[in-house]
Amino acid sequence: MEPEPLLDSLRNAVNAMPDDVPLRLHLATMLLRAGQRDEAVRHLGAVLQRDPGNAEAMRMLTSPAEVAGPPAPPPADADNSAERVHGSAAPATGPATGASPVQDGAAQGGPGAQADDGAPADSYDWSQAESELRDVLPSMFVGEAGSVSAGLDEARAYDAEHTGLTLADVAGLDEVKKRLEAAFLAPMRNPELRKLYGKSLRGGLLLYGPPGCGKTFIARAVAGELGARFITVSFADLIDMFVGRSERNIHELFEVARRNAPCVVFLDEVDAIGQKRSQLRNTPMRSAVNQLLLELDDVASDNTGVFLLAATNHPWDVDSALRRPGRFDRTLLVLPPDGPAREGVFRYHLRDRPVAGIDLARLSRLTDGYSGADIAHICETAAEQALLDSVRRGEPRLIGQADLEAAVSEVRPSLGTWFETARNVALFANEGGAYDDLVAYLRKRRLI
Repeated sequence: MEPEPLLDSLRNAVNAMPDDVPLRLHLATMLLRAGQRDEAVRHLGAVLQRDPGNAEAMRMLTSPAEVAGPPAPPPADADNSAERVHGSAAPATGPATGASPVQDGAAQGGPGAQADDGAPADSYDWSQAESELRDVLPSMFVGEAGSVSAGLDEARAYDAEHTGLTLADVAGLDEVKKRLEAAFLAPMRNPELRKLYGKSLRGGLLLYGPPGCGKTFIARAVAGELGARFITVSFADLIDMFVGRSERNIHELFEVARRNAPCVVFLDEVDAIGQKRSQLRNTPMRSAVNQLLLELDDVASDNTGVFLLAATNHPWDVDSALRRPGRFDRTLLVLPPDGPAREGVFRYHLRDRPVAGIDLARLSRLTDGYSGADIAHICETAAEQALLDSVRRGEPRLIGQADLEAAVSEVRPSLGTWFETARNVALFANEGGAYDDLVAYLRKRRLI
């Protein structure tokens, strides 16, 4: 048994230096030797918070009986003590004059102790240890009962997205907002009128357009508008390298959505998930696309109340079967922000920064043809310039118009490559007028 003044001194030292891992380990060792296991476990947990891979702490947590104290004087009948503990002679595992690890653990009530109810001496109550460490260490395994075997995390999928955004936070894009309202926002908010007019919540809406123009932001804003469940998934959530896993993940996704209807499922970068099967030589990927089509057709299930929202930069790479009525039967072009929208994007990204004298109308004129992501990068670049200038001056200053205009001259628009591809599609691959809205925009901008 360690003298209490020594333990008090070690405790005071740990309080003075809480991040000293070796000192905490030493205190935990002394506490285990003194039989004060609960306090030792708390200190070992604090060690693992600071050094998650600390092998010594893990060894002491899982095998506290191995922390042996100073040799204790053997009892008078030490010759047959091992037989009384185990029922048979035990091989020596340490010095002849010291207590064996099993005996030491038994004396301290550790894993080697004989249970009162006659349990084997080497049994260990792991559930008790887990409950003791629950507030300190993360659980090794999550959701063992009824969990999804691979891919989609059902617990995460059950939770509605809480983004703190609404469509009011989306600058401009009035046409997009109208289509979203008509497609499913108004029907979901007014179930009685939906029934009266026979408006179905089946089907989906495909948002497409150049990158960085707010498709994903719109989806997150829709999540803030709805009281319905909102599940967002990407290629990495669904596609698995093992044969059959991707199909199972897709099936699980739709099962979760059906159980939580009304529910909106958002597929980000849907061209990666639903590629044209004619372009796929990879059989597992073809099977994943087939499974997606099968779930959308709800042959064996009812998709009523499950609405699909998807985003892509390359709709021409999406399998045409995904875009027929009943699947993604509405296609909506999300264009670069217009003048008022650019002002709104600037205002949004500067709202939490120290600014003064900003002429939003002039900035909007200077950034014609820029995407929302480009404008966000301009604001970030201006903030960097003001920060560096503040460091040189030795005092902070506000971000001004000059900083933003300098950033505009430094950041070039990123949409040129996309519009080159879109121009070819509009001219030579506009079968059935699928891209008429894109053609109209390109003509307005005199790009064709």
